[in-house]
Amino acid sequence: MKITLAHGSGGQSTKELIEKIFASSYKNPVLDMMEDSAVVPGAAEIAVTTDSFVVDPIFFKGGNIGRLAVCGTVNDLLMRGATPKYITSAFIIEEGADEKELRLIAASMAQAAREAGVLVVAGDTKVINGNGGIYINTAGVGFIEKDNWQSRNCQKEDAIIVSGSMGDHHAAILSHRMNIKNDISSDVAPLCQMVAALKEAGVEVHAMRDVTRGGLGTVLNELAEASGTGFVIEEAAIPVNPQVKAFVKLLGLDIMHMGNEGKLVAVVKAEDAERALAAIKGSKYGENAAVIGQVFDGAGVTLLTPLGGKKKVGILVGEGLPRIC
Repeated sequence: MKITLAHGSGGQSTKELIEKIFASSYKNPVLDMMEDSAVVPGAAEIAVTTDSFVVDPIFFKGGNIGRLAVCGTVNDLLMRGATPKYITSAFIIEEGADEKELRLIAASMAQAAREAGVLVVAGDTKVINGNGGIYINTAGVGFIEKDNWQSRNCQKEDAIIVSGSMGDHHAAILSHRMNIKNDISSDVAPLCQMVAALKEAGVEVHAMRDVTRGGLGTVLNELAEASGTGFVIEEAAIPVNPQVKAFVKLLGLDIMHMGNEGKLVAVVKAEDAERALAAIKGSKYGENAAVIGQVFDGAGVTLLTPLGGKKKVGILVGEGLPRIC
């Protein structure tokens, strides 16, 4: 079955689409009520985020737009120290979209939500004219118990840790678009276990960010600016998958400005660096984590090269790779 404008009419076709694909995939007591809004247990302090996903292609090596939507939303909540609880799922579907693909995307979202421990509690579906494209908008809610990590909290002598290899998602998407054959897969993943491990280990986390559009260089600059500090990074310490490294060299790309969808940067108290690294390495998706630098007085981000040189790293300028997420 192909999606038609009738599926966005709000009538029987819409009802059938929602019941056959979305309701059956996300089934849970809150969503099953099918009210105009979801009523859920709350907390004294909550984290709220929203995001839209327009990745092209919608299916790529290592994932698809559905998994990406859940992981991107969940990870944004985790970066503030929140425990993700609920997400919403709104689909904008172009006429001509394939029902089989839509079903696979919904199933992937449901699987990612189960892995992340969140419920999809509300949703919406609109169908528009087009050529079969699929776009997803989400909102996410998480509860904050005591941790409220903020970019401005980075302090002199803090250790800077990345949770794994840089550039994987960027390289996977670009490889697909350029029809370059390789084994590079997107790293799209929910980082719940990793963040929980840091909390359980008693690590003093000052700030945390996920490395998405703009890449590591942009994220580090944003952290440095928010906290009024300078970041010094060892280039040789940054983990990069060998295939990605070769891909970057082939195309003349800058690994500092390539996006991921399953990696984080944690800025932690210097004394806790080893404990933090061990916690991340012992978590799912964190086996390639590394300490890559330190926070100093000053401003901006400085990269120390293997030859002993120093290079200033700025934020991404220009469009980078559009529609990466």
